[in-house]
Amino acid sequence: MKGALALSPLFVFLCLYLVTSIVVNDFYKVPITVAFLVSSCYAIFITKGITLDQRIYQFSMGASNKNILLMIWIFILAGAFARAAKEMGSIDATVNLTLHILPDNLLLAGIFLAACFISLSIGTSVGTIVALTPVAVGLAEKTGIALPFMVAVVVGGSLFGDNLSFISDTTIAATKTQGCDMKDKFRVNSQIVVPAAIIVLIIYIWQGMDIKEATHISDIEWVKVMPYLVVLGTAIAGINVFIVLTLGIVVTAIIGVCTGSFDLFGCFAAMGDGIIGMGELIIITLLAGGMLELIRYNGGIQYIINLLTRKVNGKRGGELSVAALVSIANVCTANNTIAILTTGPIAKDIATRFKLDPRKTASILDTFSCFIQGIIPYGAQLLMAAGLAGISPISIVGNLYYPFTMGTLALLAILFRYPRKYS
Repeated sequence: MKGALALSPLFVFLCLYLVTSIVVNDFYKVPITVAFLVSSCYAIFITKGITLDQRIYQFSMGASNKNILLMIWIFILAGAFARAAKEMGSIDATVNLTLHILPDNLLLAGIFLAACFISLSIGTSVGTIVALTPVAVGLAEKTGIALPFMVAVVVGGSLFGDNLSFISDTTIAATKTQGCDMKDKFRVNSQIVVPAAIIVLIIYIWQGMDIKEATHISDIEWVKVMPYLVVLGTAIAGINVFIVLTLGIVVTAIIGVCTGSFDLFGCFAAMGDGIIGMGELIIITLLAGGMLELIRYNGGIQYIINLLTRKVNGKRGGELSVAALVSIANVCTANNTIAILTTGPIAKDIATRFKLDPRKTASILDTFSCFIQGIIPYGAQLLMAAGLAGISPISIVGNLYYPFTMGTLALLAILFRYPRKYS
């Protein structure tokens, strides 16, 4: 009962935000900030054994976690860059370039492939979303494609590399906790997720046939495309995302002032508006971090681990329990790397007990954590994408073809013992 009570703030949030939004068919009826505020207050209320000051302190410890603060720094820089680039005309120029390069029927597939390639190169879904979402928004406006759908194409492609890249945090965490080489985990993982990417790519090619040519494509202003080329180039080169975004801001400011798109103070004003525009996103992140810390503190995650590992039986049951463990831990932490680190040692014990291949176990940990991370509306990926596009994160979820296909194939790989060599 205590463990179930520890998890109840998460259910309060999901009922207040997700269920209510579905019932009234309006994802803006209950602001996500209010849903997190109510569930956070509830989490503080049900925490027993310590004073109110200590409960608030524990909540604040979660909100000020280094991963949360790093995320907020990225949000701030991304907001400043995106708004300054938009005011300078960089987004319009990049959209025009994309429309000139890609045929209409390959627009969706091209954006998906670009997101897959960039995320595989840089090992982070958030960095890919920061780079491509503003372009996706511009393309949606020019072509009439539904905005949530276009943003979902970017989010889906970004998760491909987050799951598969050698330099992804999730890959490193999964292989280290299971004691296998990254190249071996890559071999197993790719046999599961590459078919998923191919299936989704075919769907996008098929759906792209209905896309009408943009009514008006302006001439390409190459100099204004430079900020995005700098951001993409430095990101693919593996440079830290903070340096990438800072360089993007500096290049945007220099080009904007030199071309007369704005003066220096106009650039500062645009950056300020971009940072302010990320305010709700930052508040959500802080509240989510605090609430999830109280769930951990009250034993919610340990309760799930004990519950799922109590009746594990056989190899298939062992692999399913690892998948369920990391998935639920991800729901409770909203961070796929932390979910893997939390459940990795238990997954290793299960693998040893039932003689599971550590390469397959590492793949399961990484794939299911990325799947869940990509579809929860309070995860960094959907929050960032929704913030940059100015839409509800829930509106993106139903359009996420790749994460759901990836999760389905990963589950089938467990049920049908695939790849056979590693099962």
